[in-house]
Amino acid sequence: MSHFTKPTLRVRSIIVAAGLAAFTTIAIAADPITVVSWGGSYGAAQDNALFNDASKNTGIAINRESGASMSKTCLQVQSGAVSWDLVVTGSGGAASAAAKGCLEKIDYSVVDVSDFYPNLYTDYCVGSDVFATVMAWNTDKYGAPGSPGAPSSWADFWNVKKYPGTRAYRANNVDGALEPALMADGVPPEKVYEVLSTTEGMKRAVNKIRELKPHIAVFWGSGAQQAQLMKDAEVDMSTGWNGRFDNARKDGARVGYTFNQALLDYDCFAMPKGAPNKQVAMKFLAEISKPEYQDNLPFHITYGPTTKKAYEMTTAPKDLIESLPSHPKNVPMMLPVSLDFYAKHRTEALELYMEMLSE
Repeated sequence: MSHFTKPTLRVRSIIVAAGLAAFTTIAIAADPITVVSWGGSYGAAQDNALFNDASKNTGIAINRESGASMSKTCLQVQSGAVSWDLVVTGSGGAASAAAKGCLEKIDYSVVDVSDFYPNLYTDYCVGSDVFATVMAWNTDKYGAPGSPGAPSSWADFWNVKKYPGTRAYRANNVDGALEPALMADGVPPEKVYEVLSTTEGMKRAVNKIRELKPHIAVFWGSGAQQAQLMKDAEVDMSTGWNGRFDNARKDGARVGYTFNQALLDYDCFAMPKGAPNKQVAMKFLAEISKPEYQDNLPFHITYGPTTKKAYEMTTAPKDLIESLPSHPKNVPMMLPVSLDFYAKHRTEALELYMEMLSE
């Protein structure tokens, strides 16, 4: 995979002269900017690793809201009543919203991405973290990851004879939903997006999910719900995001997952077209994109930083670094998400998926 370059895992002190200089106050906004993310452990991780310190260090006041959504972003833009300045989104959602004209272009004369890994930013969004959509399961029922007989592929997720039990799957959003179904149906990872680029391929994926539907006890709507389902042992297997399951395990959940055939993806910050505080929000985006903040994120949730220097600066222990999706030993196991697919085909794919869910 050429998605990432191997980081240098040297431990350095965060408090260096350059780092201190980076925290120089930029500006004080007359009005707070509105930054919209998600709730649960992810939102808390961003608050603690990025938003709170960046606001304090720049003097830029922020209103923090949850409920981030590219659909809502586009509705604000289309109605001419934009109230959000920065919105956290998955990379596929940003690609689709940009194709619809809902996003401002990022000003890269303000936001420095020279130290970012390749493919973690576009004209319309700046990567905030690297995550993986994985298959997770109850380890009391199926065994620890890597143990004899434990699940290890999407085919296992669909195999209700070998692994009887209830499943959970994504609701109301097609991002990361169709790819696992095709791999479960025997499509090699490197061919997944070639197949999905046709209506027939999308229907094939949806039909595979339809086949599993009688065993899907819950269609989850958020990362917080993924974690809670596994903490409560309400389902035996679930799709979801690796960091949510790691935090659930810290809270006592008997949950494991594998990076094998996982979807390698990133969250990013996007700016709605017509954002009311565009210039100040762009400066805030520049601040939270610095490695001095990015290297704090894995301490709060196991998502990888987007900048190379964050890996060099981090004081995180080796086992934590190696558990991140962006670590070189994990990347080759995964399928990088295709933004081209989501930009061109997300609307059609979502319609087919929602039709299946409503049956």
